[in-house]
Amino acid sequence: MARIVAAALQVVETEGFDALTMRRVAAALPASPGALYAHVRDKSELDDLMIGELCSRVTLPAPDPARWQVQAIEVCAQLRDQYLRYPEIWRATLATTPNSLDTLRIAEGLLAIMQAGGVPLQSASWAADSAFLYVGAYSVMAQRRLTDQDTDGQAIGQAEVIERLEMLPPDRFPIMSTHARELITSTGHDQFDFTLNLLFAGLPHTGAHHER
Repeated sequence: MARIVAAALQVVETEGFDALTMRRVAAALPASPGALYAHVRDKSELDDLMIGELCSRVTLPAPDPARWQVQAIEVCAQLRDQYLRYPEIWRATLATTPNSLDTLRIAEGLLAIMQAGGVPLQSASWAADSAFLYVGAYSVMAQRRLTDQDTDGQAIGQAEVIERLEMLPPDRFPIMSTHARELITSTGHDQFDFTLNLLFAGLPHTGAHHER
C-alpha cells in the first residue's frame, strides 16, 4: 500500500493532480491496473490515502492553553507546506469523506488544541472545518500564482499583475489602480497567517491565549 501511495504522490508532484489516474499510478509502479485494484478500491480511496500520508507528516504539539492560537496556526502551516509540494492535491479532499486515521488525527489534534484554549466544542469544530478549507484553497491559489498565464500562455509575474492593475481606468477602479502594489505585494505567507489569526482570534473562548 505504501508503494502505491508513494507512486501516486510522485505522479502528482511531477505531473500535477489532473494527471493522476489509477492507470497512471499502475504504470509508475510498474504494475497492471488489475493488481492495483486488488489493494485500492478506486480513485476516491487513493485520494483519501494520499491526503492521509500528507497528514501523517504533520507534527501535533501537546495542547498549551497559553499558546493555543499559535499552535493551531502552526499545525495548519505544516499541512499547507505539504499541499504546496503537490500541485492542487487539495482537490483530493473533495472526492470523499476522510476515512484515513492520519487525516482524522489532524482534526482531533486541532480540536484538542482549541479545547485547551477554552473554545466551545461546536465552535472548535466549525473553526477546524474552516481552517482545512482555507489551507487547501490557499495552497491552490499560491501554486497558481506561481504559474499564472495570460491568454497567449505566457507566464504572468507579480510585477506584470501590478502593472495591469495600475492601467485600470482610475474613474472606475480608484483603489485598485492607485494602490496596486500595496494590494498585490506580500512577503512569504503573510496573508496565510493574517487570515488564520483572524479565524482563531475571533473564536469564543475562556482560556488564556497568546496574540501573535
